[in-house]
Amino acid sequence: MTASRISADGGMETSYGFRQVDEQEKQGLVNEVFHKVAKRYDIMNDVMSAGLHRVWKDAMIAALNPRKDAGYKVLDVAGGTGDIAFRIVEASNRLAQATVLDINGSMLGVGAERAQKKGLSDNLTFVEANAESLPFEDNTFDAYTIAFGIRNVPRIDVALSEAFRVLKRGGRLLVLEFSEVDLPLLDRVYDAWSFNAIPKFGKMITGDAEPYQYLVESIRKFPNQADFARMVSAAGFSNVKFTNYTGGIAALHSGWKI
Repeated sequence: MTASRISADGGMETSYGFRQVDEQEKQGLVNEVFHKVAKRYDIMNDVMSAGLHRVWKDAMIAALNPRKDAGYKVLDVAGGTGDIAFRIVEASNRLAQATVLDINGSMLGVGAERAQKKGLSDNLTFVEANAESLPFEDNTFDAYTIAFGIRNVPRIDVALSEAFRVLKRGGRLLVLEFSEVDLPLLDRVYDAWSFNAIPKFGKMITGDAEPYQYLVESIRKFPNQADFARMVSAAGFSNVKFTNYTGGIAALHSGWKI
């Protein structure tokens, strides 16, 4: 049912779930998944996490503790629908400026529409670009956030190096991602839910189980907490730590550009 996880040495660039694909093919396959689920992305996250993603995201923003300062600049990557960026802006008393970057135009369209409805458009900029090649100058942002997106980036090491480059000195990286469950009973329950229930619910919601099958498999291929922490450190970040949520179903990784 599961396959071995990628180590800190890499391998996600040729992994499409449990399938091995050419490195040039990976990004297009992932893009198609998110074109399919963009309109129902929040529902997708509710299905994937049994609703807990909302709690984990709130914990991520609490850990970030964004400054209440109009000069505070955050880059939220793979955050097209705006879920994290909206929380950051609200936590800053609507003073922070957030740039939402996503490679998928469908996701960005959903986010821009939601921002307008929430009255947050003045605080947000939406940019269609690749996490592996950020269109920003060095030392631009106070914080870089990415929630449930890093495992879909083919070359994770390149994306982390880009994160380091665009952060200011003293800037912070926060990565929220599904990870490796560390409780014996919970891991069996979670596997049963993931492989049996999630694709079926996905098909009911979107008419297509395949995107959900990929997303479940990609979670099992992503490096575990310790290996991913080593990747963050290798990109140049200091004081790298992680916090497990709900027995390791998700983990928040933190690093600083010193």
